[in-house]
Amino acid sequence: MAICLSSASLSLPKQYHPFISTPQILYRKKKVILTCQSSNDPNEDYLLDAPVSVGDGFSFSGGESTPCWWHGEKAKDPIFGLAMAGSSQASTDLFRWFCVESGSPGNPPVILIHGFPSQAYSYRKVLPILSKNYHAIAFDWLGFGFSDKPQPKYGFDYTLKEYEESLESIVNEFSKDKVTLVVQGYFSPVVVKYAKDHQEKLNQLILLNPPLTVKHANLPSTLAVFSNFLLGEIFSQDPLRASDKALTSCGPYKMKEDDAMVYRRPYLISGSSGFALNAISRSMKKELKAYVEEMRRILMDEKWKVETTVCWGQRDRWLSFEGVEDFCKESNHQLITLPMAGHHVQEDCSEEVGNIIAGILRKTTRI
Repeated sequence: MAICLSSASLSLPKQYHPFISTPQILYRKKKVILTCQSSNDPNEDYLLDAPVSVGDGFSFSGGESTPCWWHGEKAKDPIFGLAMAGSSQASTDLFRWFCVESGSPGNPPVILIHGFPSQAYSYRKVLPILSKNYHAIAFDWLGFGFSDKPQPKYGFDYTLKEYEESLESIVNEFSKDKVTLVVQGYFSPVVVKYAKDHQEKLNQLILLNPPLTVKHANLPSTLAVFSNFLLGEIFSQDPLRASDKALTSCGPYKMKEDDAMVYRRPYLISGSSGFALNAISRSMKKELKAYVEEMRRILMDEKWKVETTVCWGQRDRWLSFEGVEDFCKESNHQLITLPMAGHHVQEDCSEEVGNIIAGILRKTTRI
């Protein structure tokens, strides 16, 4: 599996700082260096005419210019080259993943995985809390945020199986040691299915408002509309529907304009974001029920040995709390409720969620 690290510059608001580094190709057996230094050039512009190897912002599979909104001491370069698994249509295709890190690489690793539809940006206030004692990493799934958005049928078809298999590659790239996974929302079943066959790789699993009951297996109308024929293709190209409404209709979250622009940006700079949203919505609508049922079986199976915690925002307008408490009692998993949070708990109560995660990790890791 070949890895190529590269980045392109982008004009950002003053509070954001782009990160750049020299493109290089690294191979599996060589040490992968994923840190880079901040640019000191305030005049760098978005590379509209950049070559495909850099990303022009409009490519379906060549990558797009990637802002780094993270303004900590270190940030990961976009990762090129995580080869897709066998179920992908072209397993040799290489795609770029946008990711950020915070904290010392020598500390216990924790990987923060966003939900559907969202971005790694949703963990921006959680990362610095965890960075004090842990190596915290967040990434954008393919098709979301600032990772690649290949055109469906051209190497990646946005099936849940492909996401499950690609997660193995990215987790292994981030850490060769055991990790803690934190995942929010509708991608939880994907992560649990990955974890089932890699329990030896996990220290902890923390689920933030996952679809746990039979009633949770259907997408809410706000998301299901993106899977509709024609109408879904139109709505998925609308930044306000695809980002603002999808994030604010599921709970009490109120976005500031600066935050809203980060979420909107992928839809403003490339039509590929909308095509990807339409494709993953169709996959979710088709496959989510089976994945939720499988996740329930896995978490209740006596062979499941990973310590698991469910954090639940009780003002979630998409997923009802009914049945969640009973499931956690029956499966013997810890349940932590957040009365003031909605579906995107890391947005509604970011500091509280960060401290909860840190508290859970302290019980099982030596710092």
